[in-house]
Amino acid sequence: MSGPTTTGDAVGAPCWLSLSARDLEAAERFYGAVLGWTFLRGGQGHEYAVGDLGGVPVAGIAPVAARLAVPVAWTAFFAVADADAAVARIRERGGTVGVGPVAYPPDGRAALATDREGAAFGVWEGRVEQRWRVGEHTAPAWLELHTRDAFEAAVFYGEVLRWAEGTAGRLEVSYEQDKVVLRRDGDAVARLNSGPVESTSPRPQLRPRWLVRFRVPDPEAATAAVVAHGGVVVPGGLWGGVRGPEDSDGRRVVVRDPDGALFALEAAEEGSG
Repeated sequence: MSGPTTTGDAVGAPCWLSLSARDLEAAERFYGAVLGWTFLRGGQGHEYAVGDLGGVPVAGIAPVAARLAVPVAWTAFFAVADADAAVARIRERGGTVGVGPVAYPPDGRAALATDREGAAFGVWEGRVEQRWRVGEHTAPAWLELHTRDAFEAAVFYGEVLRWAEGTAGRLEVSYEQDKVVLRRDGDAVARLNSGPVESTSPRPQLRPRWLVRFRVPDPEAATAAVVAHGGVVVPGGLWGGVRGPEDSDGRRVVVRDPDGALFALEAAEEGSG
């Protein structure tokens, strides 16, 4: 997460996606085949890879799951001005901090936490990659919180991440069709959805989580690549088959990589890329 933009320009907004993996080379092979990424090593050392799509960084992969005793999982990071202060706010508001803040070279600091419902997320203090983007329509990825009560979650994240104090009004939270939408400079960057989540559900897509949805030109071909390279399709769609047309419209497929990390594939819109 390096670049000429500082967290001060993006406080409270999603700023990066990272996979905590067990085997870096195996993860590169899988995500390269499924999502068409190429990889660049460096930035945080040779044990960190940045997935690139068309010259634009999309996400990072670090083989830290075993070392940090964390699950193999995709994590959305949000920019903060002060990681220590953000961690304190997480704890004060009933969340749990699992790791950190820890230092990342050259001058970043990060922490991993869960919100009150158990959805995992990260906070990042330091420089961010200005070319990285996430969003509702044409960005390579889209973020969606699946939680019991989106409005209650919005209060938690709004206080922790200072959404109401966005610089120069760059962040705004709106309530649209029973969903909470976070916008940056007018563009939707994340959505918080209420739904039938269960923290102890044996079905991972029914647990509270930030679901990362990667866009691909051909979801059917990408799904075939998932299976061919050791992953699995998770039945039931985004909400386990218990809610909404998104579970069966064919444009979105929930999958797991060979180590169990959950993510979704969805069709890229015309003109995206």
